[in-house]
Amino acid sequence: MNTPSLPARRRFLRHVAVAGFAATALPLASRFASAAGAPARKMTMCLSPGSIGVNVGQREAIDLAARHGFESVEPFGDFLAGLSATELDELLAALKASHLVWGTAGLPVDFRGDERRFNDGLQRLPKVADGLQRAGVTRVGTWLMPGDNVLTYRQNFQRHTARLRAVAQMLKDHQLRLGLEYVGTRTLRGQRYSFIHSLAELRELIAEIGTGNVGAVLDTWHWWQAGDTGADIEALRNEDVVSVDLNDAPAGVAFDQQRDNRRELPAATGVIDVGAFLTALNRIGYDGPGRAEPFNEAVNRLSKDDACAATITALKKAFRLMRAA
Repeated sequence: MNTPSLPARRRFLRHVAVAGFAATALPLASRFASAAGAPARKMTMCLSPGSIGVNVGQREAIDLAARHGFESVEPFGDFLAGLSATELDELLAALKASHLVWGTAGLPVDFRGDERRFNDGLQRLPKVADGLQRAGVTRVGTWLMPGDNVLTYRQNFQRHTARLRAVAQMLKDHQLRLGLEYVGTRTLRGQRYSFIHSLAELRELIAEIGTGNVGAVLDTWHWWQAGDTGADIEALRNEDVVSVDLNDAPAGVAFDQQRDNRRELPAATGVIDVGAFLTALNRIGYDGPGRAEPFNEAVNRLSKDDACAATITALKKAFRLMRAA
C-alpha cells in the first residue's frame, strides 16, 4: 500500500514488535476465474505496490499491473489530485487500455494523533478527494489501532466516531466510500486500554458513524487472529465491504505468538483458511479489490517484476481455493 497511512502503520508495527471502468472489470474477472478453475466472481486481483515493497509511481504501477495480469491497481490520491484534465484523460486511457480498474486509495488523514494534525489532514482532504473522484475512484481505506495507553475504550470510541464521521462526510461529498480495517493481531494488544479488534466491534463503530458510506476493510490475517469466521462475513452485504487484504501466516509459530509484520503471501502455507474467507466474500457478491499485504522481508527484497510475479501467482492460487457460492 503506497499510501500516506503505510509509514505510520509500519512505525506502529515496529514499535509494538520490538468507477468509470468498473463495468469492464466484471467480465475480465469472470473470464479469469473460469480459466483458473475457480467459480465466477466479481472480486478483482489488485496490485498494491507498496504492500509488497515495490516503490513506484502511478504510471509504473499501472504498467506493472498490466504486465503481470492483475485486474485492478491502487490509486495514488496525491498524484491524481495534481494532474491536469489532459494528463488525467491520458492516464485513464492507459488504465482502460490495460483492462484495469481502480482498487482502494489510502486515506491521507492522520486521525489517530493529536487534534492539530488531524485538522491539518482534514483541510487537505478535499483536494485529494476531488482528484480521486475525477479519476473515477470510489474506495478509500485505512486501519484502526487496537488500543491506546491514555484513552479508555469508550473515550477512544467517541473520538473515532467524531473524527471518522467528519472524514466520511467529506468523502461522501465526493462519492467516495471509506473502509476501516480492524487489527486483530494478539501480539499487538499490549496497550493499557484495548480497542476495536474484531469485526463485531468494527460494525458497532460503523453504525455509530452513521454516514452510510463507511464499511469494512477485511484482512485474512486480522480475521483469523480475531477468531472471526466465514459466517461473520456472510452476515454482511456487498456494500458493507470496501476492500480486502489477503495474507497467510508462517507455519510453526503458535497462534498467539504470530507477529503482524512477519506474514506470508496468500495461500503460501495454508495456516489461514483463505479459501473459506474468499468463498464467504463471493457468496455476498463482493465486487471490490483483493490485494496482498504480506509485510514480508523476502518479498520486499525481490525486484519489482519478481515481487509482482510472486504476488499474482499467490493471488491466483488463493482464488483457486474459492468454493462455489
